[in-house]
Amino acid sequence: MRRILIGFVAVALMSAMPTFANSDGDKSKDTSAKSSPATSTTTSKANTSATNSAAKAAAKPETVAPATELQKLRDLIQAQQQQLTEQRKALDDQQREINGLQRRGRDASVSPAPVTLEKDANSAGVSLAGAESNSTTKNAVTTGNESSSSATNISTADAAAAATAPAPATVASPKAAQTDQANQSPLFFKIGGANFSPLGFLDFTSVYRSTDVGSGIGTGFGSIPFNGSSPAGRLSETRFSAQNSRVGIKIDANPDNFAVTGYLEADFLGNAPTNLEVTSHANTMRMRLYWVDVHRGKWEVLGGQSWSMMTPNRTGISPMPGDIFFSQDMDTNYQVGLVWLRTPGFRVVYHANSNWTLGFALEDPEQYTGGLVTFPAGFNSSQVDDAGGNTKTPNIGPDVIAKVAYDTKLSGHAFHIEASGVYRAFRLNTASTNANVTKSGGGGSVNVNFEVIKNLHLIANSFWSDGGGRYIFGLGPDFAVTTNAAGNFVPSPLHAGSGIAGFEYQFTPQTMVYGYYGGAYFGRTFQQVTAGPPPTFVGYGFPGSGSAQNRTIQEATFGVIETLWKNVKYGDLKIISQGSYLSRNPWSNTATPGNANSAHLGMAFVDLRYDLP
Repeated sequence: MRRILIGFVAVALMSAMPTFANSDGDKSKDTSAKSSPATSTTTSKANTSATNSAAKAAAKPETVAPATELQKLRDLIQAQQQQLTEQRKALDDQQREINGLQRRGRDASVSPAPVTLEKDANSAGVSLAGAESNSTTKNAVTTGNESSSSATNISTADAAAAATAPAPATVASPKAAQTDQANQSPLFFKIGGANFSPLGFLDFTSVYRSTDVGSGIGTGFGSIPFNGSSPAGRLSETRFSAQNSRVGIKIDANPDNFAVTGYLEADFLGNAPTNLEVTSHANTMRMRLYWVDVHRGKWEVLGGQSWSMMTPNRTGISPMPGDIFFSQDMDTNYQVGLVWLRTPGFRVVYHANSNWTLGFALEDPEQYTGGLVTFPAGFNSSQVDDAGGNTKTPNIGPDVIAKVAYDTKLSGHAFHIEASGVYRAFRLNTASTNANVTKSGGGGSVNVNFEVIKNLHLIANSFWSDGGGRYIFGLGPDFAVTTNAAGNFVPSPLHAGSGIAGFEYQFTPQTMVYGYYGGAYFGRTFQQVTAGPPPTFVGYGFPGSGSAQNRTIQEATFGVIETLWKNVKYGDLKIISQGSYLSRNPWSNTATPGNANSAHLGMAFVDLRYDLP
């Protein structure tokens, strides 16, 4: 701009010089001009010619200098546009990573307060500072886009000024990032474009039971011994174990506009060697969860082994353990009445908005009778999972599950309600007639989790089914086997239902108290084979059936979780205690003389746990 102004001043001065010269010449030659008109005319023409020549000479710099300056300005504008394009690309990459972090942060932050004390270890979500940082970056992205748009229409004069203006600061300095990292716990490490978050805890569990169930730290609810049936019913049990310790890793990446999460979790409750408790206590590692979840926009797809979609959620239809309700119990078989599986499957979830979530899943099936059913003569039990090692049953098709969840806040308190349904099919073959018979089964569930006051959550779960015994921890069979008029074997689904009512209260930042009451019910179906005496039956729950054919199982539980020490960088140390009272009532107890109408059990857990940060 300064050069342009100097050019204009030079032109003006050079144009004015002939005029000044003419004025002085006229005064000095006034007399001669009067005496000689011809000479005056000649002189005037000469002056005019000289003026035009001077003007043309002065005009050359005026036309050349602006062209040079405009070219420089165009170069500056082009350089700025290239810089803004690169900046916008970097911001787009950052925004994709922010979207993934926000989704993971929402998964962790939406969970009710009790989730932080879940038995399953799940990595922490994004911190508040991180959320604020995400918000700031969003604004920076918008600003960058607006700058890029304005640059294409900028005027020549404004472009020169804009070229010297500093670009908007959108990324924190390396020193600030290092300082922020130093103030946070080592929750993840980075390889390439993926974040790897180790997770898990170390457990030392002690359990006392008033009768000897003989099932390790996971209670066999359906086989509590009767006091009068065996020595086990008259002996107590004490056990120490580290089996419930857990290891795992969560992997997050954000390619393009996708948020991808991989999750692996394992414990040491696998099939135990026969001499486990004698010398080495060499507990067997087993896979609990192993899945990959891909999220884009409102859609989410998951494949792998995860908690069944029929398992109650605390939030939405999230697969993360912290967003799933499986109680706070130390018992590794959880609570009587809980509907749950960890199973291979495939699911599609649609997030309609911040409140409504819908899901559809196909999950691994199993025709389950569990060694609890009396079969007709000639029936080949390899067609069912009869707890005899046959885990390759000829299932007709996968279990089909649909679920809808609604999450909101009522007077500032979290409220979650969900409804789900499962469809199942069972098929048996009769070799003598070469006939297949298929029966359908299914069930439905409604679950509520409501924070009535700050940190106090009330919980209510319900389930009813025809053929859903497998979903109630396999405490009852899916179906019994009878015969029809043609002599074919027929799967007869059993009515089965369960429920849990309870509370979880984070009384102080260090202390949580919780309590549940849960129960399971199994119907009966049977067929008389001979008139007797005595008559004989096949099926489940018939008169004179064994004490393993349960009608009801119930459990009341109360527990306290006390955090002894906690540090964001190093994790926490806590003591978890649980006391429970169980009872089970079979359909008939006449097969085992001396048994009462029900079996009872009291038990207590005390667990010392160190959680990874």
